[in-house]
Amino acid sequence: MTIARIVVERIIQRLLKGEDYRVEIVNLINSMFLQNTLEFFRKVIDAKLKARTITSDWYRDELLGRHVARDELILNAGLNDKTIKNMHNSAKREVVLTAVNENYDKLLAIIEELVEDYNEMEIKLTLKFRDVSVELNISESLIVINSLAVMRAALRGGAWSSAGKQVEKPLLLTLCSLYAVHKDYYELTGLSEEGREVDFFLFDRSGRKYRCEVKLMGQGNPESADAFIARDSQIFVADKLSDLNKSQLDTRGVAWVELRGAVGIAKFGEILSSLQIPHSATPMNDPGAIDNVLASVLDNFGS
Repeated sequence: MTIARIVVERIIQRLLKGEDYRVEIVNLINSMFLQNTLEFFRKVIDAKLKARTITSDWYRDELLGRHVARDELILNAGLNDKTIKNMHNSAKREVVLTAVNENYDKLLAIIEELVEDYNEMEIKLTLKFRDVSVELNISESLIVINSLAVMRAALRGGAWSSAGKQVEKPLLLTLCSLYAVHKDYYELTGLSEEGREVDFFLFDRSGRKYRCEVKLMGQGNPESADAFIARDSQIFVADKLSDLNKSQLDTRGVAWVELRGAVGIAKFGEILSSLQIPHSATPMNDPGAIDNVLASVLDNFGS
């Protein structure tokens, strides 16, 4: 999943201003889910209309058939790619076809039992598109609802994971730009002595490298800090750190920046000073400057 530039920009703006960025991810998930839901409903309408003779297998024939794209098959069956890989050690198309149909059979069996248990309940889902409407019975409605639930879960996981990866380098570049760090004193990407990819390096006057890493983590999440410490980086930038996180980092001699802390981005300047990395004594930290610098970084990022 690729997070749109506008969302990346809003996340970094909030981080640099000491604000919570999570609202941007939630808004993105909601937007993507609602758009995908409408597209899915339209597929369901088309599929049911194509099934001239409506049978209990119309959903399987139209939405789980060989003519359907692999990723759509997985979604329509109420599964996800990772689950299929874990179950079958593969997610090739033929494996997916078998897996989704097996899952659909089991789902139908569960739904039949539920319908019997709730036989006093009548649910009908009516979908209408351009004056054409189709009606789904309780079994068909539950199949659609299950698929939508899986879709949202997949979007949610992908958005949170992707946001962190896509924000890391532009955030560090923006911090360096706000403090007027010359490009000779940082490197956008590189390898550690152990051959691991590192997000960002800072260099002091003697050329010594300092490994940097960014983690978007909430307070009370020591696992992320533990993973970072295991990689033996020297500078850690996070949106929020617990007291335990800070204690762990201090004990290891790791410099840290808590963007939503009392000091905020000023802590990055303190680290630059302690490492004797040339920089401006006063950062451009007013909202307008941050927005302008960030826009420039994103315009040139990857070019």
